[in-house]
Amino acid sequence: VKLVESGGGLVQPGGSLRLSCVASGFTSYYMGWFRRAPGKEREFVAAIKLASTYYRDSVKGRFTISRDNAKNTVYLQMNSLKPEDTAVYHCGRLLSISFDYSRSQNYDSWGQGTQVTVSS
Repeated sequence: VKLVESGGGLVQPGGSLRLSCVASGFTSYYMGWFRRAPGKEREFVAAIKLASTYYRDSVKGRFTISRDNAKNTVYLQMNSLKPEDTAVYHCGRLLSISFDYSRSQNYDSWGQGTQVTVSS
């Protein structure tokens, strides 16, 4: 069971990035993205459960979570990036569809993370 994130980088405010999370060893239709900024706790960003998607308020309308089942990959398309989006982004597997998707305690198999830096 392994998750590998990629796609992070340095981008100017207003720019875009697409993060990828490739799963191996399992197939899950319940996945989420979290982020941790320096000096802050890990926070929920987005989740996908079957065909339903969920977002934290501050990224609604800017971020889109999606999944390619054939590639066993979950994506996070991030547009109109802001400096406050700077963080290490991790994907995780939600342990049950009935669990609260916004709580990191309900996830496992975290990847190593990918750094996103939004700065001019």
